[in-house]
Amino acid sequence: MSSPANKWTTFFIVATGVFMSTLDSSMVNIALPFIMKDFHSSLADTQWVVMIYLLTITASLLFWGHLSDRLGRGKIYTSGLLIFGLGSLACAYAPVLTFLIVARFCQALGAAMLMAAGPAIIKETFPREQLGRGLGLIGMAVSLGLMSGPSLGGFLLELASWRVLFFITVPLGLIFAFLAIRILPGPTKHYTGQLDWLGSLTWATALVLLSLALTHASSPSWSTSRLILTGSAGAGVLGCFIAIESRLPHPLLTMSLFRNRHFSLAIVSAVLSFMVLFAVILLIPFHLDRVLSLPPSRIGLVMLAIPSSILVVSPLAGWLSDYVGARFISTLGLSVSTIGVFLLTTIQASTPPLTIAGQLMLVGLGQALFLSPNSASVLSHVEVSKAGAAAALLATARNLGMLLGIAQAALIFSLFFRGLTNGLDLRDFRPEHTTSFLTALHGAFLGAALTGLLGIAASWLRGNADQQRPEKQSHAVRPPDQQS
Repeated sequence: MSSPANKWTTFFIVATGVFMSTLDSSMVNIALPFIMKDFHSSLADTQWVVMIYLLTITASLLFWGHLSDRLGRGKIYTSGLLIFGLGSLACAYAPVLTFLIVARFCQALGAAMLMAAGPAIIKETFPREQLGRGLGLIGMAVSLGLMSGPSLGGFLLELASWRVLFFITVPLGLIFAFLAIRILPGPTKHYTGQLDWLGSLTWATALVLLSLALTHASSPSWSTSRLILTGSAGAGVLGCFIAIESRLPHPLLTMSLFRNRHFSLAIVSAVLSFMVLFAVILLIPFHLDRVLSLPPSRIGLVMLAIPSSILVVSPLAGWLSDYVGARFISTLGLSVSTIGVFLLTTIQASTPPLTIAGQLMLVGLGQALFLSPNSASVLSHVEVSKAGAAAALLATARNLGMLLGIAQAALIFSLFFRGLTNGLDLRDFRPEHTTSFLTALHGAFLGAALTGLLGIAASWLRGNADQQRPEKQSHAVRPPDQQS
């Protein structure tokens, strides 16, 4: 167990890296119109600046978690900081769009390494009775990175070029990589065995195919047959992945983890939670811009309602989970967040921005109550040799939820809006389409709220395993200083 000083120094390094990686995943979205203008590219090509980042992280997280259990979490985390910093530098100097997309792929590899190893390092560093608090603070860094990206990006874009968005993470990545080399734990191996290359390849292929099908489900450029073929191929490869993992002695994804209802339902509820959250994050800025005609600075202020509530509540949620247990706090959080989304289904063209900010704050408060207790409950109930894989699976659930939430919200909104405007796209919006826009917005938020109800059920049905004493659970992790 680390000394108190080293514990918080380690936390600071991990929190900074995780914040940078999640900030970048959301900050670049607002820069897409400027990137498109600079490179004179189409929307279909430009969107890959964001798509490649999310897909790479989602597809590679389990691999890095698997590798960190073998090579050491500190080594993987430090390498991730270096790769992320260098990838950011390449993005800032990208001469053409293709170069930028390749650089974003490299940057995402580093981000995935940070997300996979970071929570496992916190688990090693903090004693079990403080694990909820440590992960609560990490959850705050994750959420702040994801939520503050659009507002920070908008502010920077008003001052300079979109390239500045990448420049700001270059010195941070390199400085903290140097600190990580000196401070983070050495290359302690927690698990030995052959690396699951076949499982890694099939997992990445399945997620890429399924994500492509979901994100293009509402795209007129993709035919129905192409969508069905891509989705079916993805499902088939996913089935192959499950079959492979069930037979290997040292699999990428330990399928036995999912025999534990507490673990599997916690992962499912995490996916559903981020689906709810990112449906809101995707659509609310369009309402503030197209319907309310707010300037970018005011849009950023309204969107800050979510991270500001997370900043206040997330540490408290982690602290409460150490005493009350994850089942109650996480379920309460998802319930509050779902109520906030239900309230968003009532907004009209006359709804003031302050009212919308209050509803967003409710969504953020609920997410903060859910995320850190849910993460702590998952990691505190796996063996230390599998902590890296479990942490990577949590991060995979988060990114998969982001992709699914964006895909679901965009699909529902597009179907409603096109149906009410005789086939128009959102880029064709004019003031006379406001009623159609609001109807589509309400339909998308209703879909997100129904997803939230499923998440509430999954969170509650996990049971009370997290409230049992560790010594009574054969699968529980003892603090490192008590392990033989």
